[in-house]
Amino acid sequence: MIKTTYSEEELLELLRKKSESGFKYLYNHYSGALYGVIFRIVQSKEYTEEIIQDVFVKIWNSIHQYDVVKGRFYTWMINIARNTAIDYLKSKSFQNELKNQSLPDFVYNSTELSTTNKSSDFIGFTDVLCNLESDKREMIDLAYYQGYTQSEISEKLKIPLGTIKTKMRTALVKLKDLLKDYK
Repeated sequence: MIKTTYSEEELLELLRKKSESGFKYLYNHYSGALYGVIFRIVQSKEYTEEIIQDVFVKIWNSIHQYDVVKGRFYTWMINIARNTAIDYLKSKSFQNELKNQSLPDFVYNSTELSTTNKSSDFIGFTDVLCNLESDKREMIDLAYYQGYTQSEISEKLKIPLGTIKTKMRTALVKLKDLLKDYK
């Protein structure tokens, strides 16, 4: 009999053993959420599909670096997805490609984004974010969905960097508390 659900510990063990069934389970259960995170940053299905492949290869190849003491597995994967998407946007090849595109090919489509975001948010993360105060939600949105660094957020909002760092930490602590209650 093939097991259809795994605990986080079982999944991690399978991935460390380079189990194909563990990877399939990982992809089937987490690709939608990671796709949503990446799409919010790059705002293009084509680029998101390219990046999601890189993200799962990175997870597969660096699973031994995950430390359960430092945080949850899901959070670790989101950080890999976020960082990979931001790195992609900052890459020279992407910047050159943007210069060569006609404007209509890269215009932001809010209808497409909202549709994709709803379908990929099967874990209800958007509902959790709605429980944050607006300033904390803005910090999370700018950093994790739009790909801004803390320095860039400081410049954009015209708030000192130290204040941004404090607000970001407060927002993440509050989000962590909300996620604990959400289980």
